[in-house]
Amino acid sequence: MAYNDDAVKAKLSSLNETQESIVSVSQWIMFHRRHADRTCAIWLERMRETTVNKRLTLIYLANEVVQQSKARRKDDFLVAFSPVIAEATATAYKGATNDVQEKIRRTVEVWSQRRIFDKPIQEAVEARIMELDKSRSGKKGGLLGGSLFSSGSGSSAPAELQPLLPLQLALSKANATSTPAASTANTEFEKLSDPQKALPTPPVHAARLSALLKSLSTAESAVAESIKTRQDLVDGLEKLLNTNRTALENDKAQLNTIQERREATEKKKREVEDAIMRGVSSTEAASPADAQHVNGRSTSSVEPERPKVEELTPPPTESITPPDSPTFKAEVVEHNIEPESNDQQVRYPPTPKRFPEPFYPSSSSSIPSQSPTLPPPSTDPRYGASYLSGSGSAAKKRKLDVEFEDFGAGEDPMAGLDDDVAELLRAESGGAL
Repeated sequence: MAYNDDAVKAKLSSLNETQESIVSVSQWIMFHRRHADRTCAIWLERMRETTVNKRLTLIYLANEVVQQSKARRKDDFLVAFSPVIAEATATAYKGATNDVQEKIRRTVEVWSQRRIFDKPIQEAVEARIMELDKSRSGKKGGLLGGSLFSSGSGSSAPAELQPLLPLQLALSKANATSTPAASTANTEFEKLSDPQKALPTPPVHAARLSALLKSLSTAESAVAESIKTRQDLVDGLEKLLNTNRTALENDKAQLNTIQERREATEKKKREVEDAIMRGVSSTEAASPADAQHVNGRSTSSVEPERPKVEELTPPPTESITPPDSPTFKAEVVEHNIEPESNDQQVRYPPTPKRFPEPFYPSSSSSIPSQSPTLPPPSTDPRYGASYLSGSGSAAKKRKLDVEFEDFGAGEDPMAGLDDDVAELLRAESGGAL
């Protein structure tokens, strides 16, 4: 079937709620997508003229066409339906039953979830439905309440954009009216102005001119309203732009101040660090020149003075035997040692070491015939004079005799012993006991 207005109207008249009918008509319409603007204008006229029950079917048809166009990335019908979809949805929603309104709201929710239309168009559709819900007596919202269109409401926008939302909604409404009106008026004007077509009779021509004037007047009013609302939106945007420009200048000035303060702080920090390093350098200069720093500790290449350790040598003889004692003098005389002075220490000549002769046992006896030869005590200056002269033993004996001279005096030394033991001791002593 060739495309013309009558063919489009015939397709829309044969449309019913079945899926087969909706898919068949949508495919025919999409096949003639180059006539998308004219098809949408006829669809809107049909929406206004048809009954309430048929309007839901037209909404389903538009839904099928726009979703298929979105899937195939063909924007012809998306652009054509955008100016009229808000008015058409409001027309279908107004006066419908609760069941039909619920289905329309569900369709609009699908458009929002799948982002079929641009955000301003989607907001305009939702705003028209919300206005109709508020206008109904005793009803503040639809069955789904504000949860369906909460994403497109002004409450989710920043506070700075709140004054622009009503202006944007008003512009969307004006565009939804002005665009189809202007399209219809331009199409009728082109038909009457086509030089290739024969002119009708004067009465018919006059009637068509009157209808064209009416369409042009409607389109003029709609476009004028769209211009007015758009100008209001531009004024609001300029006001927001000026506010942001002022805020931008303030932010730049604040940024410069912060940068200057940061640079000053960095400079002060470097000065403090330099002062700290100069203090460390002066401390190092005051230390010895050969001091070094190893692992953060100061070390010096000059070894410290060794501590004095007490020698493990025997003390000199004069520390044991005073020089003025008779024993010390006898030893000095015997060895012919003359002290240099009273203030100097007496030094003895070195005495050669003598080792005992080796002992070789004979074959006839295991007992040595003589004892090893030992150095005579008289040749060793380490012994005292009393020991060298042999007077030490006599003195010790005399001392013992003096101390124990009364011990056992007048008593029998054999008293208390057995007779045999006493006799044996007397025999061994030679009769001394």
